[in-house]
Parts: sequence; structure tokens; C-alpha cells
Amino acid sequence: MTPKTGKYASCTTKRVTKGCRKMNPVRLTLFLSIASIALSFAGSAAAQNAKLSDAAAPIANPVSTVVKQQLTRYSRIMVAAAETMPAEKYNFKPSPEMNSFAHLTVHITDGNVDLCSKISGVPAPEIKVADTDPKEKLVAGLKSSFDFCSTALANVDDSKLSDPMSLFGGRFQTSRAGALIALSDEFNDHYSTQAVYLRLNGILPPTAQPKK
Repeated sequence: MTPKTGKYASCTTKRVTKGCRKMNPVRLTLFLSIASIALSFAGSAAAQNAKLSDAAAPIANPVSTVVKQQLTRYSRIMVAAAETMPAEKYNFKPSPEMNSFAHLTVHITDGNVDLCSKISGVPAPEIKVADTDPKEKLVAGLKSSFDFCSTALANVDDSKLSDPMSLFGGRFQTSRAGALIALSDEFNDHYSTQAVYLRLNGILPPTAQPKK
């Protein structure tokens, strides 16, 4: 059927028997606006689905990858916690039978070096620190231990997770996976202890401080 001309020139290709009416400009504008919004939502939904698909992609070396991510975060906030505690408070103990903050810092340093060396097979560096050392030396030692862990774990993957390992002077027998989990546990345990020591002295730990 040949479309009519004149006042019916705007008719669509839809077949009609008695001609068609010209679309009202207001309705046309409304129709186009709704269509535009619908297309926009469709595009956003497609982009979101693509992001979800990417996020759902399998993670290579899931165990070692997560521990390395934790290392990046905890090295920053645990060193910050040690720097935040005033030098005169390094001998602070929550109670007489507990360890001082200085001893806690030495313990974290030694634990980092020992576990990261065992996990990676890289010889442990000699980082000598003691409870009686000044704050500056203890903080420097802590930083060095995290630097060593970052370097030593760089090439660690999940290919040898089942390898047997002996930790803590032979007192604990586990696997390489177990050692990685132990390192992760120590990050959480030691930072929470640092945070308690700081709060008992009226100081906000790094993760509780307002963002600048």
C-alpha cells in the first residue's frame, strides 16, 4: 500500500485501512525520551553484567595471592601503629604479667622474618632487635622485616602448597599452605594487639583514625 501524502505524510509503515493520524509533537517527545531512558538502562545493565563476569573470573594462585594482598595492607598499618605509639610508651604493659609494646614489636619482626623465610625458601636476613632498644631502632627493624617479606614472597605461588614444613623451632608441623595461613593469622592477631595497646593509652590505631 502506498503511503498517503499531505497531512498523513508522518504515518508509519504499519498498514492501516483508513489512513493514520499525525503523531502529536508532545507525545513524540515523550516517546523518544522513554525510549532513550530504556536504552540507557539496557546499556548500564549490560556494562554491569560485564563487570560481574570479570569479577567472577577465577583468581590465579588464590591462597598466596590473598596473603600477598594482606601483606601490602598490614605492612602499612602495623608500621604506622609502631610509629604512632610514643617512645615513652614502648615499655607499657596492660598488666604486669603481659608483654611490653617493645616486646610485641620485636615479636612481630622475628615472626615476619621466620615465616616469610620458611614459606619462600629465601635465607632470613639478620635483623637484631631487643626489647630494650629505642623506638627508632625497633620501628626500623619492623620495616625491614616487612620489606624482606615483600621480596621473599614475590615469587611464591600455589604450586607447592602441600609441601611439608616445620615451624617455630620444630614445634609445629604443617604444610606450605598452613604456613601462609599462619602468616595471615599473625597479621590479624598482632595488629589487633597493637590497636589494643594504643587504645589503652588513649591513642586511635591507624585504621580508626579519621581520613585526612
